[in-house]
Amino acid sequence: MEILPVNETETRTRLTPARLFKKSIINIENFIKDIPMEIKPTEYKLRNCLTGREFEDTGWLLSDPEDSKPAMVRAIYGKKRIEIKDDSYGIYKFADWLPIQRILKGSCAPCTYKSTALAEKLGLSNLYITFSGYWPDKKASMNTCSFKETEAYSVCARLPKDNKRILVVASAGNTARAFAKVCSDNDIPLVIAIPEENMKAMWFKNPLKKCVKVICSPNGSDYFDAIALGNKLAGDETFMEEGGAKNVARRDGMGTTVLSAAQVIGRIPDAYFQAVGSGTGTIAAYEANLRLIEDGGYGSHIMKLIPSQNIPFTPMYDAWKADSRPLLPFDEDAERHKALQIKATVLSNRKPPYSVPGGLYDALKASKGSFKAATNEELTAACQMFEELEGIDIYSAAGVAVVSLEKALKDGDISRDEVVMLNVTGGGEKLFKKHFNYINSQPDLVMSPEEDAVKVISAVRNLFE
Repeated sequence: MEILPVNETETRTRLTPARLFKKSIINIENFIKDIPMEIKPTEYKLRNCLTGREFEDTGWLLSDPEDSKPAMVRAIYGKKRIEIKDDSYGIYKFADWLPIQRILKGSCAPCTYKSTALAEKLGLSNLYITFSGYWPDKKASMNTCSFKETEAYSVCARLPKDNKRILVVASAGNTARAFAKVCSDNDIPLVIAIPEENMKAMWFKNPLKKCVKVICSPNGSDYFDAIALGNKLAGDETFMEEGGAKNVARRDGMGTTVLSAAQVIGRIPDAYFQAVGSGTGTIAAYEANLRLIEDGGYGSHIMKLIPSQNIPFTPMYDAWKADSRPLLPFDEDAERHKALQIKATVLSNRKPPYSVPGGLYDALKASKGSFKAATNEELTAACQMFEELEGIDIYSAAGVAVVSLEKALKDGDISRDEVVMLNVTGGGEKLFKKHFNYINSQPDLVMSPEEDAVKVISAVRNLFE
């Protein structure tokens, strides 16, 4: 390369053919990165988990429109053998088994690796960790540091491009952050309902766009109160209920953790560990397991599901130990108090999809699973141990799952040579905040869930005007 004088105050660069070629490649690569990937809408039907009836998804169906009995619906995909795309597709590498209309920008798939340090500590020969969060060394780049991004990118991609209604999502924290980030980045109108106590979870790399609004149930309330507040908007056609566990896109987004593990391991794991608040992630794991069996390339067995909860808030654990499909009777105020005591605050759903046909109870029975519970002290020690051994910080909920793995080994629920999947549902926040500046979001509105629905609807609509 030569520098040729043009005049006394100006120089210009002469590009050799080799440099011209290199610059063209860089420009092409940058141009390609700016082009949104396109994908054909996934072909699927919905199946009633109680009756087995299959029907078309005519648009955001959360239940069987011809059957009033409570039951989950499950996506039945046209492609039975999954073709996994390359990592550039993010979570959409698993698009064959996601009920989506399009691809959104900014996603990352969960990453799975074989543990050495934690495995040696626990005496396991085949421990695989599926990590969702921020960990560049493992090519994990979820900027909200939570597997809730898998839900958000799937649910929001189920929306058609011409959708005009405002999505409503209730959350205890991580789900709120994930949906807010995804909707802000992709210009999707959204209302987040979250307990004011949990607003500390609403931090972001970039400010939220105006299309995202955050409403809170007041201090002293919990996740169930936030759900009740969000439900107040259901009577107005401006808004649309996201659906939570009932939304097949949410569950199948979470199910990509199992698909990631199966891709890396080469087969279905023998046992699956995850901490749960609603149990939706473990239901999703079971459904992904069924699809992998039907695929035929990953084995024919059902992995043992071992979810866990944070003591003292353990409604599903208590019901399972009593061998009860219905949740045990409880006092609302007492359960709200328990929910406020747990360190893993995201595990605080008082009305989980445990009993409903196709819910967690059925998945546990089908997998011959078990349930574990961990104290705040136990999960804190587990988080510290994981960071020391594996080299990354993890969330309290993931610490609960680590404790459950230790207890399952002690109780003889699994053997030391089984292929084990530990679903680390969030981590890397300390590393992320070391690498990037972040912004704490503030609520746009604080209202009691006891307020009249008309008043709530009017106040929230005004936020978008």
